[in-house]
Amino acid sequence: MAQRLAVSNGTRAPFSSGVTRAAPRAAKLVCRASSQQQPQQQSNAGLLQKAAAFAAAGVIALSGPAAFAAAEEGQMLCDASCVSKLESVPAVTTPSGLVYKDIIVGTGPQPIVGYQVVVNYIAMNDKGREFENSLGKAPFDVRVGAGQVIPGLDEGMLSMKVGGVRRLYIPGELAFPKPLKAAAGRPSVPANTPVVFDVQLLYIPGLEADE
Repeated sequence: MAQRLAVSNGTRAPFSSGVTRAAPRAAKLVCRASSQQQPQQQSNAGLLQKAAAFAAAGVIALSGPAAFAAAEEGQMLCDASCVSKLESVPAVTTPSGLVYKDIIVGTGPQPIVGYQVVVNYIAMNDKGREFENSLGKAPFDVRVGAGQVIPGLDEGMLSMKVGGVRRLYIPGELAFPKPLKAAAGRPSVPANTPVVFDVQLLYIPGLEADE
């Protein structure tokens, strides 16, 4: 089972009650969709309370080419070699203004709006300083297309496929409407400023790929 991850637009908050931690089985993450659907309309206070869930979330290590560092080796999804290669990767710009580059193109299922997805992610501010990193922690999931995460992240995950790794360049209007305060080893993130997310789509409960 995967822990429910609710990320939205605000400041760090404790985990909400009723979440369950995921566990890896061999090289595959086994998850189950939650039996309870969160309301799609949340109060502003509720959204702010969940703002840091993505910040504290974690999932299993990256599996892919050696150019992309594994969690236990570098705690990153895109190392220096990967960043260099990204310069030659075509950028895709969506009508909303979101820009992304695929580091690894997935071959598994693609998310459906309302489904939960299990992800790895690393978040950076507009100066390239990391402010959140899920690697090396416990697996989490989030329901895509339900407004549980910032709009740019929601949109960017919806067009990925399982096994894919993507860098999202999220403009300010699709990022955090409320500032994230600085903490030990973590820079602040002003409201409505661009952020960058490296995201790895690991698993979609209920949409298992054929073995």
